[in-house]
Amino acid sequence: MKKNIIILLLSILNGFAFGQSITPDVDLTGSGGSRKIQTAVPFLTISPDARGSSFGDAGVASTPDINSSHWNPSKYSFAEKHAGIGISYTPWLKKLINDMSISYLSAYTKISAEEAVYFHMKYFDLGSMTFRDESNQVIKEHNPYEISVGGGYSRKVSDNTSVGLGLKYIRSDIAGNISLNGGSTVTKPANAVGVDVFMYQQRELNIKGNKIDFAWGAGISDIGTKISYTDGENSDFLPTNLRLGTKVTHEIDLYNKISWILDINKLLVPTPPIYYQSTNGGDSLDDSGNRVIYKGKDPDRGLVSAMFGSLYDAPEGFKEEMQEVILATGFEYWYANAFAARIGYHYEHPEKGDKSYLQFGIGMIYKKLGLDISYLLSLSKKNNPIQDTLRFSLFLNIDKKGNKKEESITE
Repeated sequence: MKKNIIILLLSILNGFAFGQSITPDVDLTGSGGSRKIQTAVPFLTISPDARGSSFGDAGVASTPDINSSHWNPSKYSFAEKHAGIGISYTPWLKKLINDMSISYLSAYTKISAEEAVYFHMKYFDLGSMTFRDESNQVIKEHNPYEISVGGGYSRKVSDNTSVGLGLKYIRSDIAGNISLNGGSTVTKPANAVGVDVFMYQQRELNIKGNKIDFAWGAGISDIGTKISYTDGENSDFLPTNLRLGTKVTHEIDLYNKISWILDINKLLVPTPPIYYQSTNGGDSLDDSGNRVIYKGKDPDRGLVSAMFGSLYDAPEGFKEEMQEVILATGFEYWYANAFAARIGYHYEHPEKGDKSYLQFGIGMIYKKLGLDISYLLSLSKKNNPIQDTLRFSLFLNIDKKGNKKEESITE
């Protein structure tokens, strides 16, 4: 499906116009505009697989599986199988567009009882687009895409705890090469590098004769360089994300077990400040051409300052910081380790994303092959473009030849 895009939107996206200069006529109350945190390449945060999305987009502490590379790669050290490979496919925004999709490939292998290595690739196909200028003249035909490719290493540091480190390359080709502002600015594909750092711990408990498996995980994903679509100074943060979570599994009997999963997320990206507004409209500028901050902190900071400062830089203080926390929780029921039913809930504050939805899923495993499917039901607004989103995941578990257990490197 062809989509017409006005090139002016790219100018706005890259911040080429900030408003009018500061004058004595200034609205001292300030104006916040949108309170949603904006980042580049948000596709990195979209749940790629059907199982994790079935929990409302949670998975930092869920049972290790093929797609742990997205949720918490340190879990691979506790994977029961020697290796695995999986592929997931999501038709994206089907209510609006019929040629946009997200594909995800993941694989891992145990190299010892304590160690594992993994690989993953995520491809976001935005379909075919027709770019037009302000006069509605066709500039070019383009097929925008975004891709991340990476891998990493996971290792147990004790019988119950593991850590994981991953590296990924990110490329975002939204508009290709297009001239803006009379040719003074040219867009280009953007490139960046990101790092994932995670940990995971699981324990088996016995509470009043009931077998309880408890796990928790934590980590930060997409720690990396800023990304820019031009040769100028305009650049944006990656969606660096802090993820904390837990899982509790009750084994009811030999055939039945149920798990509760909870994830708490927060973007470690500066919160947009509130700027003074000129009475003539637009943000006020000082003599150097910089917007004047009424409340909050300057978002133009380095990576480390941005990550730590994002925990306390919201203009409205602690209340607004808590609004930036994203909650995801769900339940998973397994019968005979062959059939699973899942339900999850996802919540983002109305001022910080306004996404609230239920997700339902099923899973089936036959010998080495498995299939997961999930369905999204939006609760936040009517005609939400993510309504009815379906995800499909197919995977293959691989046992070590002869079903021999990996030898420990410490043995």
